Amino acid sequence: MEGITHTIPRTVEEVFSDFRGRRAGLIKALTNDMVKFYQTCDPEKENLCLYGLPNETWEVNLPVEEVPPELPEPALGINFARDGMQEKDWVSLVAVHSDSWLLSVAFYFGARFGFGKNERKRLFQMINELPTIFEVVTGNAKQSKDQSANNNNSKSKSSGVKSRQSESLTKVSKMSSPPPKEEDDSEDEDEEDDEQGAVCGACGDSYGTDEFWICCDACEKWFHGKCVKITPAKAEHIKHYKCPSCSNKRARP
Repeated sequence: MEGITHTIPRTVEEVFSDFRGRRAGLIKALTNDMVKFYQTCDPEKENLCLYGLPNETWEVNLPVEEVPPELPEPALGINFARDGMQEKDWVSLVAVHSDSWLLSVAFYFGARFGFGKNERKRLFQMINELPTIFEVVTGNAKQSKDQSANNNNSKSKSSGVKSRQSESLTKVSKMSSPPPKEEDDSEDEDEEDDEQGAVCGACGDSYGTDEFWICCDACEKWFHGKCVKITPAKAEHIKHYKCPSCSNKRARP
């Protein structure tokens, strides 16, 4: 829970410093202080949140009672999930939510103090130079950006996730010359499938070899990574990807 003694950041540099301090506290909770953090998240207690503080410390506490809160709130009830999953998976889940919370706090300050386009871009670039908490906790922070880029260009689909770069030759071959066995009765159907695969299911733009694409394992439509907010690094950790449309269908009662 936020104290009242912390200075409110007003410039890009101050917001980044606030972000870095909170991030350091959260990383400490999920690594060096893991035993203490785990014990603090007792499932028998009420809804608890993990807060990172600007002075590089952390605390687990009840959410603020103020509505709306002064700052965006972290994920609620992290303690309830503790004993329902493996510790490694639980820590990874908390790390992902912590990354999301850090970004929301940083850009809340940006919105509150009227950051313009260039200021927001500069803030994001500064933040993006740091590994995410999830990457630190899972050990993926050791991978350099160059290695990540090379892997994304060379890897074929992994764990159900398909990248457009890795299958581009196969896809182009299919579009230009369908297999002879299917030419008689299913040529029209193949052409329709190929047309769907040749454009982004979100924006409708055509396939480009210099762009990252991802395929939905449910509807099998292709999407620009940027259109569905999936980066190559994030895609490596997704076992079965579902596009926003298919995810919403599943969520409905």
